[in-house]
Amino acid sequence: MRMNRRQILRLLGSSAFAASIAEQAGAAASIKPDDTSALLVIDVQNCFLPGGSLAVKDGEQVVPVVNRIAKAFSHVVLTQDWHTPAHVSFASSHPGKKPFELIDLAYGKQVLWPDHCVQGTDGAALSKDLAIPQAELVLRKGFHKDVDSYSAFTEADGKTSTGLAAYLNARGISKVFVAGLATDFCVAWTALDARKAGLDTYVIEDACRGIDTQGSLAKAWTDMAAAGVKRITSGDIAA
Repeated sequence: MRMNRRQILRLLGSSAFAASIAEQAGAAASIKPDDTSALLVIDVQNCFLPGGSLAVKDGEQVVPVVNRIAKAFSHVVLTQDWHTPAHVSFASSHPGKKPFELIDLAYGKQVLWPDHCVQGTDGAALSKDLAIPQAELVLRKGFHKDVDSYSAFTEADGKTSTGLAAYLNARGISKVFVAGLATDFCVAWTALDARKAGLDTYVIEDACRGIDTQGSLAKAWTDMAAAGVKRITSGDIAA
């Protein structure tokens, strides 16, 4: 079949347009970490993995995803919950209370947890399957006996700094990508505080898993979206 000039031009134009759209879509979906980017790997510890005292469902599934995407980052920070024995966040520290109940503390509402990530125990250790040799900082949080610390930036009282914001600023980091456990607690609080610190913030959904107690997971995503946290997947990151 022979095409006239108008048909040929129309076909070429539509092909070029389609190619342009595809190219733009690919560019939009591909985020390449640079020297101003850091990956924050939150609390991938034995207590939160299968068999742990506060195991997050499917928590072990984040490890291969985190290992893969970490190769794209020259800056990686690992965090550890690092609680004292008889920590204020433990249900066992409050006679008559059970895990997942809420109590009022001086700094606000506190979820009570099973004893977990006690300093120096195997449960507090990072997963042996993490393979991120270039990680340049392991930040321990929650070591003050009378205050919890979900966020990697600020303890639960909302004012005690972990020093992470200053560390990232000193290294010229302006973008953080957050992964780990659990989405609705330590990951979300870290992401929200990263935004408060003025950082472009991404949460890598398939590199996280949630606890989801009393609707906490849906609320966490809503709060993060409202704060300007970007929700992405590991496939959006260019290796």
